[in-house]
Amino acid sequence: MTAPNAKRPVFLTLTRIHFPVMAILSLGHRLSGVLLVLSIPLLAYLFDRSLADARGYAEVVALSRDAGARVGLLLLVWAFAHHVLAGVRFLLIDLDIGVTLRGARASAWAVLAGGVAAMLGAALLLP
Repeated sequence: MTAPNAKRPVFLTLTRIHFPVMAILSLGHRLSGVLLVLSIPLLAYLFDRSLADARGYAEVVALSRDAGARVGLLLLVWAFAHHVLAGVRFLLIDLDIGVTLRGARASAWAVLAGGVAAMLGAALLLP
């Protein structure tokens, strides 16, 4: 005999769903790739502007001293480091290195920590 409420729809509370660290890493890899691709036009413009003349270089340097630009730069450093480290991890998995559950979790945590460490290191190096 089935329960009378068995056919009722289930309400999913998204805050109660816990993703494994590998899923978070994969999502971060995709987001960092999108962020890097979308930043190419802006970075190309700033690079072109800085090479145009001394005034353009001074404008780009002044822009880089802005707090919002620094946060954006640190976000790009994280995206680049995370994307590269996760890409290397996925290549190693394709070579059957680190495919056990324990190894996959450890490498996922290492990639997440490496991206944050690169961002913090860049924050310390910014003048």
